[in-house]
Amino acid sequence: MDISYIVFIPLIPLTVFLLLGIGYQKIKPTVSGYIGVAGLATSAALSYYAAYQYFFVSGKIDGVYQTIVEKTVWMNFTDTLHIDMGILIDPISIMMLVVVTTISLMVHIYSRGYMQGDNGYTKFFAFLSLFTFSMLGLVLATNLFQIYIFWELVGVSSYLLIGYYYTKTSAVAAAKKAFIVTRFADFGFLIGILIVGYYAGTFDFETLNAVNAEGEGLLMQWGASSFMGLSVITWGLLLIFMGGAGKSAMFPLHIWLPDAMEGPTPVSALIHAATMVVAGVYLVARLFPMYYFVEDGFALNVVAYVGAFSSLFAAIIALTQTDIKRVLAFSTMSQIGYMMLALGVSSYKGEEGVGYMASMFHLFTHAMFKALLFLGAGSVIHAVHSNYLKDMGGLRKYMPITNITFLIAALAIAGVPPFAGFWSKDEILVAAFEKNQLLYFVGLFVAGLTAFYMFRLYFGIFWGKNTKYKHEPHESPMSMAFPLLFLAFMSIVAGFIPFSEFVTADKVAFEGHLNLPLAAAAVGTGLVGIIIAWIFYKKENDLAERFANGFGLFYKWTFHKFYFDEIYMFVTKKIVFNLISTPIAKFDKKYVDGTMEGIGNKTVFISEKIKGLQSGRLQDYAMFFVSSVVIITLIFIYLWTK
Repeated sequence: MDISYIVFIPLIPLTVFLLLGIGYQKIKPTVSGYIGVAGLATSAALSYYAAYQYFFVSGKIDGVYQTIVEKTVWMNFTDTLHIDMGILIDPISIMMLVVVTTISLMVHIYSRGYMQGDNGYTKFFAFLSLFTFSMLGLVLATNLFQIYIFWELVGVSSYLLIGYYYTKTSAVAAAKKAFIVTRFADFGFLIGILIVGYYAGTFDFETLNAVNAEGEGLLMQWGASSFMGLSVITWGLLLIFMGGAGKSAMFPLHIWLPDAMEGPTPVSALIHAATMVVAGVYLVARLFPMYYFVEDGFALNVVAYVGAFSSLFAAIIALTQTDIKRVLAFSTMSQIGYMMLALGVSSYKGEEGVGYMASMFHLFTHAMFKALLFLGAGSVIHAVHSNYLKDMGGLRKYMPITNITFLIAALAIAGVPPFAGFWSKDEILVAAFEKNQLLYFVGLFVAGLTAFYMFRLYFGIFWGKNTKYKHEPHESPMSMAFPLLFLAFMSIVAGFIPFSEFVTADKVAFEGHLNLPLAAAAVGTGLVGIIIAWIFYKKENDLAERFANGFGLFYKWTFHKFYFDEIYMFVTKKIVFNLISTPIAKFDKKYVDGTMEGIGNKTVFISEKIKGLQSGRLQDYAMFFVSSVVIITLIFIYLWTK
């Protein structure tokens, strides 16, 4: 299979970024929007063509999807340890190309209407293209160091877009918060890369994952080296997961995600559906054979429990939030936790790897309905000029397209058949039930919470009270409505893709099937959540307020996100800054700087005293010379006569 054209998929957004970034003062806003859309449309078309060629024409040999690599050595350390630059094609990278380009194209089209009139219109499209290029480079990376380079570019891109409204203090603070928190996580990622590279002797994904179905391969040579009861490779994998947990906002590195809503809403859709937060899931999936086979999957168990707890934690917080974008932000954290949970409970071979397939399937379907939810929220915010539920209600009368598309997305994420989320979420729960029933019941409970808070959101926006608006809301223009309609269509049909025939852990297709009892339990739990939300929020009443008062302190803690921001600020300011950094700074200033400054000052003082010896006057030199000769002579005579 010829894959040389695939390099143009990320290079086109890079070219658009350079063109718009360099010429943003000269290019008219309307033209820059068309350039951005045209660039992403071309990349998307190439991605679809690559998917067709790989999955239906030449990607499968003897029933196994092949890994195809084209690369060149960039930096060489030893015969085996070197850093390459290139592209790697396999089922998950092809799937991610389709996801990233599709969602980014819809966001570009939507932004033409949403950002109209903004002073930084051209610059915004340049940043969007940079973000897309970074994520596409990440999914095509052939080795750990190449993925780390694009990993950091994704971080920079998110910083630029979250802080896009740089005149707002809150936006600047949110951008810095996201950047700093993920830097701590990425420090662990970098150490993990170095550990794996040192002990494995390679950074290359193809070599690292070179195992057969029984786990026989290079991996088994690493068990001898250990630290604190675990092999060093396990520690390396845990540190790599730390990087993934930071990017994907897993507990306890989740605090940046709600604040990231300060960026324009199209940015939120791109971050939550196709770029930054799914990078952590992709990273674990890319190294899945290592996570599964090294030390009997110890690191993979950690992934499962962190994912399950993050999913539950975020879903509980989402119940009480009143900013619609923050509800969706915690929803993303919860759904990403689902994906991590699915990877964590998966095996490797055949149908036993249903968790891996389910995770990638949910990543695909979630991208469609979560982008739809955020773009729908942006349409609502565009109409009412507020993010808060208290300022909304009855909007179905004014915004019929947004209403129906948002409802479709809510049904999809709630797991109602036949919408896309039902099929992928069902597979995750099946995988959890077969491996760990505790995690299954956590996932089932989260499914009910998800349905409740999503329909709390839906009824609060489009039903509830009949709000009197100062300016009558209106439906968004077609540039914003078209992405909503397209993503709604995908949220309906994406679940019917036979995903197990394309994306599996061992790259061998298997036939998926619906587990009716477990599916019925999941759907029933979701319907209970929807019915409760219907009772509480479809019509204006005080049930929700009375219920919240009944929970008292717990409701307050949930509303304030369990005070994790305050805890981090306390640890940072009171402990790190005041008790550690301030004494170190004082010691540095008083003793280290003082010593250096003292040496300098003494040198200057002595220089001032003796500078007359180098006055430049000949008579002074003659006097010193003669005087010195006389003194030396007298001393010599004295000693000689003595």
